[in-house]
Amino acid sequence: IASGSVDKTVRLWDAQTGAPGPILSGHTESVQSVVYSPSGHQIASGSEDNTLRLWDSRTSASNLNLSGHIRSINRLAYSPSGHQIVSGSWDNTVRLWDAETGALGLILSGHTDQVNSVAYSPSGNQIASGSDDMTVRLWDAQTGASGHNLSGHTSLLTSVAYSPSGHQIASGSNDSTVRLWDAQTGAPGPILSGHTEFVVSIAYSPSGHHIASGSGDMTVRLWNAHTGTPGLILSGHTMYVRSVAYSPSGRQIASGSDDMTVRLWDAHTGAPGHILDGHTKYVISVAYSQKGHQIASGSWDKTVRLWDAQTGAPVLILSGHTDDINSVTYSPSGHQIASGSKDQTVRLWDAQTGAPGLILSGHADLVMSVTYSPSGHQIASGSDDNTVRLWDAQTGAAGPIMNGHTDDVNSVAYSPSGHQIVSVSVDRTVRLWDAHTGTPGPILSSPTYRVNSVTYSPSGHQIASGGWDSTVRLWDTQTGAPGPILSGHTSLVNSVAYSPRGHQIASGSNDFTVRLWDAQTGTAGPILSGHTGWVASVTYSPSGHQVASGSYDTTVRLWDAQTGAPGPILSGHTGWVTDVAYSPSSHQIASGSKDNTVRLWDVDSSQCLVLVKDFSAAIRCIAWRKTLSGIYLVTNCDSIREWVVIEGEGRCQVRLHKRSMQGGLAVSDTCIQNARGLNGVNLQLLRQQGAIGEPAAPLSVCKAT
Repeated sequence: IASGSVDKTVRLWDAQTGAPGPILSGHTESVQSVVYSPSGHQIASGSEDNTLRLWDSRTSASNLNLSGHIRSINRLAYSPSGHQIVSGSWDNTVRLWDAETGALGLILSGHTDQVNSVAYSPSGNQIASGSDDMTVRLWDAQTGASGHNLSGHTSLLTSVAYSPSGHQIASGSNDSTVRLWDAQTGAPGPILSGHTEFVVSIAYSPSGHHIASGSGDMTVRLWNAHTGTPGLILSGHTMYVRSVAYSPSGRQIASGSDDMTVRLWDAHTGAPGHILDGHTKYVISVAYSQKGHQIASGSWDKTVRLWDAQTGAPVLILSGHTDDINSVTYSPSGHQIASGSKDQTVRLWDAQTGAPGLILSGHADLVMSVTYSPSGHQIASGSDDNTVRLWDAQTGAAGPIMNGHTDDVNSVAYSPSGHQIVSVSVDRTVRLWDAHTGTPGPILSSPTYRVNSVTYSPSGHQIASGGWDSTVRLWDTQTGAPGPILSGHTSLVNSVAYSPRGHQIASGSNDFTVRLWDAQTGTAGPILSGHTGWVASVTYSPSGHQVASGSYDTTVRLWDAQTGAPGPILSGHTGWVTDVAYSPSSHQIASGSKDNTVRLWDVDSSQCLVLVKDFSAAIRCIAWRKTLSGIYLVTNCDSIREWVVIEGEGRCQVRLHKRSMQGGLAVSDTCIQNARGLNGVNLQLLRQQGAIGEPAAPLSVCKAT
């Protein structure tokens, strides 16, 4: 068995005894995909370091390092002959490689977003790829010619599979459906509807007559592969179902779930069988051995477990990955080691003495605003250190630092395309930035008073800003030209938000009211009165039917977005509410407060589900995101933290997933002349702070603890 991990290695294991074998080291980032060649003599691995590596499975030697992709490689597959490898990447391309020489063959371009899944047809003549652009594309495996573009899904593609005959393709999507397609003509077939959450995994039965799908709705559903007719619903898991597989005989189905179990089912009757309990984190993948006697499951607990497929008895636990350290690497000189850990810090160490060095962190002052890019791949944060910083949401790596503001940055937002960022500052400017390079764009005409909040319209064509002059101002994002000025508030505007369709704007003010406006004409709509303190935050539900507002009166209030009628009042905070945000499902609201807590509320019952107290300062901003790996909250107070939200068995839990660390090095009013005895890193740090010569490229650190 081969397993790939975020610890940057591929590990081999004896499938009968579970004994660890060679460790294949070489990748410099997480390993995303690992596959054996049909002969079993070669292993291919794809990584977030943008490379594909080929290994001899008998000697463990790294034969070839294939470069070409410019972003992470998500999926790999060998052709049935074993002569060719196909790779799908976040750079939106599919690439073909010669498995013997490593030579890059065809580059298959056409997708407009990341490629999540690739598969060869059983004949090897065709390739199918699934992408976040909501399409499945077919390609000629010999010429690379683009074949049919299978459009119809309304959200990103999570999984694609060929039927055993190769005549049909099934695709699963975040739109909660499975779609069938004719592999030769691309003609759409039945749409398999029934799941109520995203479809994560699909599998054909060995006969090709049935399809099994696993979903975020915690069920496995069976379907007739020819007619699309729904069959049995296999219920029992208490969290997302991540993976499904048929046994080679087709008589049994195995499913792996976020509830940390593998469940076995009778494929004909749907009767539940054994529950394989032992993993301590989400089960992401399940697979049967060739003869069907054994099941392997892979989990976020960093183990692979083997189980007896007949009795469900555990056979072996394959352990080897560490708990605390996610990555470790040497500097090119070999004098220094860098380690990355679950605490989301990078620490530097002296490779000869082991002495701890610096901790690389980020902002030099408190973080005022944080938001995800539409793709979820990037985070932008605005700070009182006058900068906007970009971070890789997967690795936590720091990206460009956007310098230009001369005072605190209060708010940041992405354009819907993700290509542009807007920031507003106490320096009374609204600035636009390139989200990929950090290059500054237009500076929108400075308002008379400072700006507190800014947001894009869903189309990306308009920006709305709220400021101390008690107005909401609209701007054209292409030209920077000012549009209508929305007047009516009698005190400063703290927060602005567009409805999901972009037809309406909501604004919250220190005059204790929320006001609704027509986004096209600027015409004033209903005035939502009821708060007894300043309104700090407003947001729309994903459906656009409801508005939530957070206030200095310590409450969150819900309102009808069409009529302005007041709804439930969510009480519980003991300090003013600084930010509110709806979950992607609309079922929950998260609120952050000056009382140093985050509360999760059930929208229907108005009850508080979870109280998170692990903060040492006021919560300033909250955002949600939904991915294949789960639902996450990002918060900030003294640091940026990402939390995984876990629901199941009538309970809701929030667990810390990632966090940043803040700087502690302060150098001010200092000038060091003729410095001696300082290493290059220390010199760079002091130059950055303006203490030696000209400022150098930023490298933010704090003292090692």
